[in-house]
Amino acid sequence: MHLVALESAGGYERSELKLHMERLLSHLGGIQSFVRPGERVLLKPNLLSAKHPDAAVTTHPEVVRAVIELVRDAGGIPLVGDSPGVGKLVKVAETSGILRVVKESGAELVEFREALEVSGKGVFKRFELAKPYLEADRVINLPKLKTHEMMTMTCSVKKLFGAVVGMAKPAWHLKAGEDRLLFAEILLDIYRLRKPDLNIVDAIVAMEGDGPSSGTPRPVGLLLAGVNPVAVDVIAGEILGIPRSLLPVERAARDMGLEGSVRERISTLGCPLAEARIEGFLLPRSSSVQFGLPGFLAGILRNHLSARPFPIPEKCTLCGICRDACPPSAMEIVNGVLRIDYRRCIRCFCCRELCPENALGIWKPWLLEAIDKYK
Repeated sequence: MHLVALESAGGYERSELKLHMERLLSHLGGIQSFVRPGERVLLKPNLLSAKHPDAAVTTHPEVVRAVIELVRDAGGIPLVGDSPGVGKLVKVAETSGILRVVKESGAELVEFREALEVSGKGVFKRFELAKPYLEADRVINLPKLKTHEMMTMTCSVKKLFGAVVGMAKPAWHLKAGEDRLLFAEILLDIYRLRKPDLNIVDAIVAMEGDGPSSGTPRPVGLLLAGVNPVAVDVIAGEILGIPRSLLPVERAARDMGLEGSVRERISTLGCPLAEARIEGFLLPRSSSVQFGLPGFLAGILRNHLSARPFPIPEKCTLCGICRDACPPSAMEIVNGVLRIDYRRCIRCFCCRELCPENALGIWKPWLLEAIDKYK
């Protein structure tokens, strides 16, 4: 059985949070089960973009502080690093409050600049992942529980995409195209190349709606932890009430026969699962019912069954971040106007994920709107 621990936590009060964290990890043998004296321990929070912690876009800094202190208590050397989707690491860490925690705790902030080539285990035979991620003695994954416009939910497995350095991320989106299961397989390959030693999910305040950056903070009041990130994500999806059919990572993991993908082989400890479940958690508006259809039919109905991004001129500052990050280069600025070539757009919503002004909306075709009313 794979174990996933749950702990109720009402907020981010510093003195209480460390106690919650200790209780959470006690179900898994305590931090001493994962950290040995003298080991360099990489803490990998969600540092998507430069957002205030109250926005629920990034892992809360007090969660990072609590884990840093526990690593130190076990004799480990804490490092904090990630590869932001947009912006420099120092700026993102500063705005999110994590840089202050790193400085106050005496931890080290590490840049994901250099990558090392590793052999893949799945469809793709070569990956380049961040050197600090691969060379750390231990990795503690610290995802924020959020919705995701392409993958429905982002949690432990999706967060490992941050081990891909900088602008290499769009290349992987382009390879997957609109195939969400293929992108899920890419994420699972990254997980298998360097498995995190521990996953601790910040779900005290999650994000619902149009995540991972344009959604709404939603109090959930939980911390989750487990060794297997697939199992942690299965339980997270169950807590939020997300159907398995809408979770590409879980579906791909089951198809690949990966450990942790079968719900019946996962046991929860701590807070009762029945008490942890959330009612009415809002999913992204970009959900596409073409996901799961046969390829030929999905292609025919593509424009009728899939949402797509559109510019909001009154919000757009023409900064070019979305254009530069667009995997298929489907965006351009012409005569002071942002334009999208929908023949090339792969509906990955990276543009919305990275836009600092929330200047991209979602257009849904009438057929998809009608179907959504009867889901």
